Amino acid sequence: MSGAPPSRRGALLALALMVAIWAYSWIVMKQVMRWAGPFDFAALRFGLGALVLFAVLVLRGHSLRPPPLGLTLAVGLCQTAAFQGLSQWALVSGGAGRVSMLAYTMPFWSVLFAWWLLRERPGRRQWAGIALAVVGLVFIIEPWHALGSGQSTLLALASGGLWGLGTVLTKRMFQLHRPPALSFTAWQMLLGSLMLALVAWLVPQRAIEWTTGMVLGLLYAAVFASSLAWVLWFLIIDRLPATVAGLSSLCVPITAILMAWGLLGERPDAAEGLGIVLIVLGLVTVSGMGLRRKV
Repeated sequence: MSGAPPSRRGALLALALMVAIWAYSWIVMKQVMRWAGPFDFAALRFGLGALVLFAVLVLRGHSLRPPPLGLTLAVGLCQTAAFQGLSQWALVSGGAGRVSMLAYTMPFWSVLFAWWLLRERPGRRQWAGIALAVVGLVFIIEPWHALGSGQSTLLALASGGLWGLGTVLTKRMFQLHRPPALSFTAWQMLLGSLMLALVAWLVPQRAIEWTTGMVLGLLYAAVFASSLAWVLWFLIIDRLPATVAGLSSLCVPITAILMAWGLLGERPDAAEGLGIVLIVLGLVTVSGMGLRRKV
């Protein structure tokens, strides 16, 4: 790293910080379930996170004009409301490391949705990666045992699938309209948080306990994981190759698994460990990392 230009070194440090923030957010998301329902917390988190992003737009003198609302609403539904609502719900009964790994199957879903909606046919490498991931999922789910965490597993997979759909819709948005990335993120996050608030109002949940842990967890998730990490992400995709930026798809769930093991005592068994390795190999295969010489 010492020979890298300053802008690249800064982006690599931003990548490491972003991975740490997003990985630890899964620990926080699991812990706050002691004091709040999943939809209440998700709505509060992203509502506050959207306000922080709008404040950044104002401070930087950017326009608050919304992007085209149809696609913005669709992305907000998939990448904020559905992804966060379902993954937060999965954490009620599932472990933080396991849920994060299943949710981060999103690149595989993105390949399939891009084939369906954008006519981007997967190549042999993508199919090989998907096959590895499917085998890995079998070892994580362990269908030969009683599916005590079956609901959590399905919710986490659904959250990853809907994020993948949101990724394809985001690509379509930028192909058609090229909105400012920060403005688009703020608006889709705001619309998604409003949908989460509606779900939280309709679905009975436990009353929020405004403990110190709850307040600190909400502030961390909203300010760091939902706002600062997105700003870091924009820096990363602007200054690093896509394959390097894609390391987050590998590093976030792996780091979350290690954190959950150390902080929450969630130790994967042998089958889960093998499944995690296979999914990581599948992610490497789908992304093409290691297949091209880095400049």
